[in-house]
Amino acid sequence: MNAATLAALAAFPGQLDGFFSAIPKSHVRWSPPTWDGIPSESFNPIEQICHVRDIEIDGYQVRFQRTLSEDNPRLATIDGYALAKERGYGQADPHEVLASIRVARARTIQLLAALKPADFERPAIFEDYGALTLRSLVHLLSSHDQQHLAGLQWLLAKIAMARVDTHVPADTGA
Repeated sequence: MNAATLAALAAFPGQLDGFFSAIPKSHVRWSPPTWDGIPSESFNPIEQICHVRDIEIDGYQVRFQRTLSEDNPRLATIDGYALAKERGYGQADPHEVLASIRVARARTIQLLAALKPADFERPAIFEDYGALTLRSLVHLLSSHDQQHLAGLQWLLAKIAMARVDTHVPADTGA
């Protein structure tokens, strides 16, 4: 497996924590007036990290295990918006969520580090993606990570823009 991808996967929890920590406490559950241009799902900051946690545990960890233990399994996608409603993402404790992500990612890295090169070639069929290998799944997980780092940066930009909008002097007509 590509060392740079594994390093990015290992670094992700710290990056996510750093980006989330930059969100003002007053905006942890804030949503912008429009989601146009968001590079990830349209989740507010707390929902972003809850989604990352659940996709890691219920999505990729399950997909990895099934790909390793079954012959060409059919892997389902997960409706993140349905999970957000079912699990009450908006009520989550950010510290608990980030701790869960660190533990889950450590398990993922431990699993991947123990694999043989041939294991990464095991095939599966991923709903909405088609035929792929375990290697492909690892790259998709890394891509998902990057989408949510970008999503948090996008939210930080929107928060900063909203603050500027509130400080713009009213038009005096002069």
